[in-house]
Amino acid sequence: MYRLSRILIFLLSLSGMLSAQNPHGDDFQINCSDCHNSGSWQVAIESIKFDHASTGFELEGRHASVQCMDCHQDLEFRQVGNQCIDCHEDVHQMSVGNDCQRCHDNESWLVFDIPELHEQNGFPLQGAHITLACVDCHDNTNNLVWERQGQECVDCHREDYMQTNDPNHLESGFSINCVECHEPLSQVWGGDNFHYFFPLTLGHNGLDCMECHVSPTYDQISRVCSTCHMEDYQNAQNPNHLVSGFPHDCALCHSTAPGWSPASFNNHDEQYFPIYSGNHRGEWNSCTDCHLNPSNFNVFSCIDCHEHSNESEMRDEHDDVGGFRFESNACYNCHPDGRE
Repeated sequence: MYRLSRILIFLLSLSGMLSAQNPHGDDFQINCSDCHNSGSWQVAIESIKFDHASTGFELEGRHASVQCMDCHQDLEFRQVGNQCIDCHEDVHQMSVGNDCQRCHDNESWLVFDIPELHEQNGFPLQGAHITLACVDCHDNTNNLVWERQGQECVDCHREDYMQTNDPNHLESGFSINCVECHEPLSQVWGGDNFHYFFPLTLGHNGLDCMECHVSPTYDQISRVCSTCHMEDYQNAQNPNHLVSGFPHDCALCHSTAPGWSPASFNNHDEQYFPIYSGNHRGEWNSCTDCHLNPSNFNVFSCIDCHEHSNESEMRDEHDDVGGFRFESNACYNCHPDGRE
């Protein structure tokens, strides 16, 4: 009886020792044969039957080829996190947070969507910014630390502002809001869209700044055309703008094309007489077809334009109109919209 008791105690003790020898922990429930074979404890990762996705961390990309111990530093496999930062050193020193997958994937550390990432951060890489290297803006001593930069142009370009002499931004009192004069999409400071708040197109293109900005501060100037072109207005003879009483708003008739042509007075229909619409649309080639005196556009002719406009025919046609007069002003009084 005594011997039987000792045998039972030994077996129970042995059972406890065997249980305690499980290197993966007491609560590890996976069958040994899922990973090991009877010939060796060595594990070939490609032959493991265990579905790692069941842990909430699927082995994808580069993770599918690493050895277990590369991540699991000891055999109690539960003692490891499933966040990138649990295994990978944060070389960015928390300057971009610890969500590695926001920039990287499981295949490599290379980042392919830098423009999209910048757009998410509120600073799209446009124009000249898209060709820059990261360290051109993120110039920390550690070039892997991406401290957030300012969102305003002057946060990076204050030195450009201070050193610009043509024109001198500081003396002229220019705004430090660069986009008031410069186009963010341009590749250079004075690109095609430079001065886009007042487009320098056609006749204005290529002018020296001082041809318009006659004051040293560059801000004493109006956008009204006549501010610069009053002399052109006063000297114009074909037609004579002064005598004809043309408005000073040059843009009513002219574009920025050199030489003031082509010109079209689109307000003519609304303010005077329909020539771009109605019966007279397409029936004339130049202003002087009706305004025979190019020095005075207040004078116009109806009776010289129409093929049938001779006095006898008109009197016969208007024999029922009392006080009929064969003159252009009388035509206009009865036909102000050009209709018969």
